[in-house]
Amino acid sequence: MAKALPWYQRLRPGALYLVGILPGVWTFTLGVMDRLGPDPIKALEHDLGLWALKFLVIGLAITPLRRLTGISLLRYRRAVGVLAFIYACMHLLTYLVLDQNLALAAIWADILKRPYITIGMAAFLVLIPLAVTSNNAMVRRLGGPAWQRLHRWVYLAVALAVTHFVMVAKVWETDSLVYAALVLVLLGYRAAVRVQGSSRSRRSGARPVPAPAHQ
Repeated sequence: MAKALPWYQRLRPGALYLVGILPGVWTFTLGVMDRLGPDPIKALEHDLGLWALKFLVIGLAITPLRRLTGISLLRYRRAVGVLAFIYACMHLLTYLVLDQNLALAAIWADILKRPYITIGMAAFLVLIPLAVTSNNAMVRRLGGPAWQRLHRWVYLAVALAVTHFVMVAKVWETDSLVYAALVLVLLGYRAAVRVQGSSRSRRSGARPVPAPAHQ
């Protein structure tokens, strides 16, 4: 008889997409109802971008959570990563279409002139190959080790995304400080695990085993 899944694993990974997209749908609904404040486009941009960052942080926390508590959410990691990309796309499209009206010259000038937009664009570009290869077919095509090396770029994407978020705030707000601290802790933990693994490998004379990617 198959062992029953823990309560926190009973949601099917596919159903997570439906649950995860609800905040975005609700935010768009508030926008249609003119309930996003005096600058609804900026509020929409902010909320969608924040959800992209939230899902990136959640994805980064899955492996430390398993190692430290035994709670394994690995079956949801791919969906979490794809949701982060979906929200990043909606955030970017809101900026391009609703904020800038697809004025390419103004968009390009913004990218060159405003560092936080430059960094945000860089984060999005890093996420593209991760999203494209987040399927079993690409894992088989690239091979496990190559796929893992590629998906370690998620650490750079998270670092760029939280930097973008902090710079957009322009002042030290509680939210920006909390997310910056979370990312620093998670990246620091990941670096410590790699250093510890490398040290053990050198002592044992064995080759280091690649750590699983976070997305």
